[in-house]
Amino acid sequence: KALLALSGRGGMVSVPVPADRLRDRPGLSVAAVNGPASTVVSGAVEVLDGVLVEFPEARRIPVDYASHSVQVEEIRGELAEALAGVEPCSGRVPFYSTVTGRLMDTVELDAGYWYRNLRETVEFQDTVEGLLELGHTVFVEAAPHPVLTIGIQDTADATDTDIVLTGSLRRDDGGLDSFLTGLARLHVRGVAVEWRAAFAGLGAHAIDLPTYAFQRRRFWAAPLRSTPGSAEVDHPLVGAVVPLPDSGGALLTGVLSLAGQPWLAEHSVSGVVLFPGTGFVELVLQAGLGLGCGVVEELTLEGPLVLPERGEVEVQVLVGGVGEGGRRSVSVFSCREGEWVRHAVGVVGVAGGEASAVEVWPPVGAERVGVEGVYAALAERGYAYGPMFQGLRDAWRRGDEVFVEAVLPEEARGDAARCAIHPALLDAGLHGVGLGGLITDDGGAYLPFSWSGVRLHAVGASAVRMALKPAGPDAVSLRVTDEAGEAVLSVDSLVLRPVPEGQLADARVGSRDALYRVEWVDVGVCGVGSFVEWGEVVSGGVVPGCVVLSGVDVVGVLEVLRLWVGEERFGGSRLVVVT
Repeated sequence: KALLALSGRGGMVSVPVPADRLRDRPGLSVAAVNGPASTVVSGAVEVLDGVLVEFPEARRIPVDYASHSVQVEEIRGELAEALAGVEPCSGRVPFYSTVTGRLMDTVELDAGYWYRNLRETVEFQDTVEGLLELGHTVFVEAAPHPVLTIGIQDTADATDTDIVLTGSLRRDDGGLDSFLTGLARLHVRGVAVEWRAAFAGLGAHAIDLPTYAFQRRRFWAAPLRSTPGSAEVDHPLVGAVVPLPDSGGALLTGVLSLAGQPWLAEHSVSGVVLFPGTGFVELVLQAGLGLGCGVVEELTLEGPLVLPERGEVEVQVLVGGVGEGGRRSVSVFSCREGEWVRHAVGVVGVAGGEASAVEVWPPVGAERVGVEGVYAALAERGYAYGPMFQGLRDAWRRGDEVFVEAVLPEEARGDAARCAIHPALLDAGLHGVGLGGLITDDGGAYLPFSWSGVRLHAVGASAVRMALKPAGPDAVSLRVTDEAGEAVLSVDSLVLRPVPEGQLADARVGSRDALYRVEWVDVGVCGVGSFVEWGEVVSGGVVPGCVVLSGVDVVGVLEVLRLWVGEERFGGSRLVVVT
């Protein structure tokens, strides 16, 4: 209530730089130091606007008051009056304060302390360093969504301390399963967990272990040794990034297969399983983010990436060195059976500014058109989508604009949290293109051809709202927000092109071993009287057209085959093995 007096006069901004770069600036207060490169500042709106211009990677925190700044002094008396009745007592859990930077008896947490807590800088980094010095190495962020885990990990890394770190809940995933998963992460790292208390009331019970000893024999294939200089990437499509010292760029690499990513098999066009066009955007965004580039300025798809029923396809995203204005070139390649193919080429750049939230949904004046029968109509055009890609849930129209809602299945939300924007989710939103006459209606299939001005505003969404508007012939612009209306992604232009008849079939066959395939060849049938048992010819004699081998095991068959291919007298006959 006291903060209402400050409402509308300021704000707060999170800036991923050290706090020393932001101290001693007129009108700007360092509100919180969360890590070596994680700082929150507060102040008047116009001062914060300057910070956002100076640091394009910074983001505004959705509050309209300046906590931890000189403005708080104006409500000191009101806070003292409101908190006068607080009677603190000693707690059972040790309390390490981010205000005083020391262990405190909670009986000291009176009205004066809570005023300091609101007025002074939150010295979170110093607090974590103090806990590390005391030997604490297990950290749990008990919050609706993890926001401090990065700062904690960075602080531990800066002091070369190995820690165990987890959150408790996540946005859009705040149930008991998420909480217990956090406990499991602690357990497997050797942290003692009171499981009986965790499962109380759930009917869980202990089970007996096998009575035989664990053999401790691995049957899994040994992982490949990591390449020196590479770093692992926690992502469903790629697994490592390698810096390129010559150019200052980077190489993002991974392996695609229908066995490793079975959901990719649910995206088929004209009977051919294709890597989705939205997948190329995700790969390029991931590669760019690692180098501070949050915008895909241009991305042109030069050819489809067909996924084989069996086997793997290696993918690489090559990002070049810094050019004019911070821009970098980017290319996406695939390799199967030793042949490299370039599928996409473009430019990534540094993000600037921020997108505003959408407060009203559905938009004023939009009429609901629904999505009933959408996927049956898409199937007639040649699209075959599985459950993962059938995420369109509702749709509205307003003139030539289309507004849709799309979600991912529950089982895909873990992968979504590891993506900039999950390809299946973005693809599902694009299914709304056919609801508003945004492309030429010739009854055929269309695929993404070029993307322009793709800006990422938030990561990890599992449900989105999307506004699609015409941006030229067979082109649309996109504005994607989450369920709360906060910006997720924006696209200035996505150009779609029809799929030429036979192109995908040609791409599936390609030029790789086009003359080879596995098939059964009819070799005819041995006629009655034209075959004898193996025992009748093994020692000598005339060999007829067919010799039958039966009643032997695998080792016996191998011995016969060695003899068969080693003697010329069997050259004109066939060996029939009865199994």
